[in-house]
Amino acid sequence: MKYWQYLVRRVAGIVVSLLGLSVIIFITSRVLPGNPARMALGPLASDEQVRELTAEMGLNKPLLFQYFDYMQGLLVGDLGTSLETKRAVTTDVMQYLPATLELITVSMTMTILLGIPLGVIAAQNKDGLTDNVTRFIAFFSVSVPGFFIAIIFQLVFGYLLEWFPITGRLASAYAGNVSKFTGFLLVDTLLSGNVTAHINAWMHILLPALALSLAGIGQVMRITRSSMIDVKDQDYVEAERGFGLPSWLVTYKYTLKNAFIPTLTILGLLYASLLGNAFLIELVYSWPGLASYGVTAVLNNDFNAVVGVTMTIGIAFVSINFLVDILLGRVDPRIRLAMEDAT
Repeated sequence: MKYWQYLVRRVAGIVVSLLGLSVIIFITSRVLPGNPARMALGPLASDEQVRELTAEMGLNKPLLFQYFDYMQGLLVGDLGTSLETKRAVTTDVMQYLPATLELITVSMTMTILLGIPLGVIAAQNKDGLTDNVTRFIAFFSVSVPGFFIAIIFQLVFGYLLEWFPITGRLASAYAGNVSKFTGFLLVDTLLSGNVTAHINAWMHILLPALALSLAGIGQVMRITRSSMIDVKDQDYVEAERGFGLPSWLVTYKYTLKNAFIPTLTILGLLYASLLGNAFLIELVYSWPGLASYGVTAVLNNDFNAVVGVTMTIGIAFVSINFLVDILLGRVDPRIRLAMEDAT
């Protein structure tokens, strides 16, 4: 089977996965305790008002018909109306999603810039002091919950040292001076020509991004170290050293390039998973992103918002995994051939 046929099958698998996710999260949101109509109207609403809103929302229909109605709207981009904000869930998602994407993108950048070099250094000093220290750091970063590290960062760098702000995305003094072009403050502050606000946006994002990235740094560090150790003893690497090539060139051009495939795979999975892992970090730092919006929706039994946030994260997760598969096939033709043989 050709590679494009494999990709078509992968797309079909993605569609089936998303349908399964929609069924699970839809049923789960409908069986949660509490009447959404009552919660939307408040405790002072009459029973007649609750019944009218229940019928208006279609909650008096059998569950199967409710699901079909929801899927009809989902196919045209209609995620329903939020009971909490009284706006279209699609509008809410588009408002809050850029903040989360900005946070996880900065976090992933930190993961790459710190995890890969530390993994390379550990591999070059296998079983030495540097290797032991980096492995301890990796173990610590993976083992300690991210929200706990986030709170420690707040206490140390926010309250004690007062180096960084600990809540929000931007100081209120700059909010009126930044035009909204993309929803990404690091970009919008530059497009607005406000360098001071841009620096302030960096000060707000550094702590939550670092707290969110630590677990990923540990994973990338371990994967890179293991792959580098496996590759650096290969015959072709010894031959390159024998030809007198500089050590840095052998390490970063030939060894790291061939050891990068497992790292690239884990990076793709990490970026997708950060959408879900950002929930607690956003709560700790009062970050106005999609994750905190989703938590508020769960607490208020806002089932349309819950389903909308979950589907958004699910679509992002499978899409990124699909793009990683394509990228891996382009980076290493052996993987593409293996995919064709497997099908």
